[in-house]
Amino acid sequence: MAHARRVRAAATSWRVRGGELRLEPAPLLMAVLNCTPDSFSDGGLWSGDRAVEHAQGCVRAGAMIIDVGGESTRPGAERIDAPEQIRRTQGVIRALAAWLHAEGRREVAISIDTTRAAVARAALDAGASIINDVSACTEDAELAPLAATAGAGLVLMHRVLDPTQDRWSHEHRTSLVGGDIVDAVAAGLAIRVASVVASGVPMEAIAIDPGLGFGKTVKENLSLIAGTARFVSMGHPVLVGASRKSFIGAITGEPDPSRRVAGSVALHLQAAADGAHLLRVHDVAEHAQALAAWRALRERR
Repeated sequence: MAHARRVRAAATSWRVRGGELRLEPAPLLMAVLNCTPDSFSDGGLWSGDRAVEHAQGCVRAGAMIIDVGGESTRPGAERIDAPEQIRRTQGVIRALAAWLHAEGRREVAISIDTTRAAVARAALDAGASIINDVSACTEDAELAPLAATAGAGLVLMHRVLDPTQDRWSHEHRTSLVGGDIVDAVAAGLAIRVASVVASGVPMEAIAIDPGLGFGKTVKENLSLIAGTARFVSMGHPVLVGASRKSFIGAITGEPDPSRRVAGSVALHLQAAADGAHLLRVHDVAEHAQALAAWRALRERR
């Protein structure tokens, strides 16, 4: 039986540390900045000054959020302790925040991609205003209270398996969820939302992410994108992150993640058409161009 659907007003802004992030015209682009040696697509490319320069290029290309991470979440990735994550990310965030201030780009936000409260605290101290937690605050009991106290925006992502247990989507031959994947993910996210609200996080500070990959089959990932409107109906900003993922390789036959840009854009445009507010992408310029053409078509007179 499908879960009962509670429909709230569509989100038009997102409360983050320091103010509100306007979500119109949606979707906004969140640029991936992996300060890691082992991420599935761009591991080893960005660290220190090179990471800051890449982030600056992403902002110039149209990114409104830079999502900085110091731990890979690809299937089979090794866990990285908090001090090392901080070493990889805090200086980059501090330098990027200083540049944004100097450039007068106050509308651009920085997020920290982590499941650890200590890492998030260091990032917020350095200038981040959003916490992006792929565990939806299940790994560290201190993370939700930190977000509440700091007034940070908080992304809650659904996952079936953590990276140490996960495999690539095409290697999941059968569902680990059972039943309707869209309803199952929506119900799981609703539980996590209620939990962090109980910790003091305002509803207006929460965004949700259906978590493409992370224990889902290729078919389930496609169903989640097709079900974007269901997540939008929950009333929170919805983040969709299909960029370069393995299920795109499975349906297109492209083994090289860096050559999955067209497939990523196609799926993200569908999510945008169904109301997604945020797209987490590696290839900002390509997505910005596609969205400009898509908006022009929708706004034609």
